[in-house]
Amino acid sequence: MVKEKGKSTRGVLRQTKSNQITNHNRFFANEKLDFFVEHYWTVSWDLMNEEPYLAETLPYPSVHIVFEKGNSKLFGVTKGRFSTLLQGKGSVFGIKFRPGGFYPFFQKNISTLTDKTIPIADLNISDIHSLETKVFETEKAENRIKIIETWLENILPEQDPKILLINKIIDKIKEDRSIQSVNQITELYLISLRNLQRLFQQYVGVSPKWVIQRFRIQEVAERMEKDKTIQFAEMALDLGYYDQAHFIKDFKNTIGLSPEEYLKTII
Repeated sequence: MVKEKGKSTRGVLRQTKSNQITNHNRFFANEKLDFFVEHYWTVSWDLMNEEPYLAETLPYPSVHIVFEKGNSKLFGVTKGRFSTLLQGKGSVFGIKFRPGGFYPFFQKNISTLTDKTIPIADLNISDIHSLETKVFETEKAENRIKIIETWLENILPEQDPKILLINKIIDKIKEDRSIQSVNQITELYLISLRNLQRLFQQYVGVSPKWVIQRFRIQEVAERMEKDKTIQFAEMALDLGYYDQAHFIKDFKNTIGLSPEEYLKTII
């Protein structure tokens, strides 16, 4: 039986507005696939009588395969924000791989996918070409997941212990706000800086420094959604920035707006 995971609380920009426009669900992978797959997700919308909506996210360090009728693609890690214009009526169904979890299927340096989208027909993965048709033969998420999991189990690679290490590190960065530098990671996990960077480059597609910064900016955006009176100077210090100016620069480079400008878009 497919188990729902619930909605994400991080990564979606303008969450309140997005939740009013889209229906977003997530589902756990089965026990065999949980090592590689973080979850499956669905997004649907109906804007037939409404203006188009620009949906934006700050993606996690994960590879996704996204099924959209006639337009299914693989998405590498997006280093900036990901934007897509929703219009009319539609839906997409996605597989979110764990950080590093797509590498055993791809068997190539994951950094070659960073900031890229590739039609699934161009991927050299067994039976993926006919998968889209099967997925859209049904509208039920549970049935789609069964189709996806049957396909994945048929091409299942061996579990790579490096993926366990990568996810321990990334979970630590996400949950422990005191992690503010890559040197802290090398000391905690007894790994050299060079080896850590190589590991992330090959398996994740982005640097550990990028992961630290991405989770901190995600946290800021989430907290702003909940608290419109937030003090940015205090937050900058709380997240390990030397001063507010560096925090504002990182925020603007990531989201495209200063914190004050972004706040105006969610009030």
